[in-house]
Amino acid sequence: MSLSRTDVEKVALLARLRLTDAELKTITGQLAQIVGYVDQLSEVNTEGVEPMAHAIEVANVFRDDRVAPSLPREEALANAPNHDDRGYLVPAVLGE
Repeated sequence: MSLSRTDVEKVALLARLRLTDAELKTITGQLAQIVGYVDQLSEVNTEGVEPMAHAIEVANVFRDDRVAPSLPREEALANAPNHDDRGYLVPAVLGE
């Protein structure tokens, strides 16, 4: 697949980029090389290869949830600058 100057101008317009003639010439060449390199991937035999979401295997690194006693309310509120017997007191953000 080749990339024309018109294609680059259209993409620049969609991206709201204002490019000079020199920039258009340079970027057209660079993007054409990138597209050409990506086109090489179509030559690779992918028969029997399952699609994947990541280039490497990703495993969940979170530990399993387990039930444990909660922190006592008094201890949780001990360092709060403003609190009452039930929770933290913060200034109203959306009005009263």
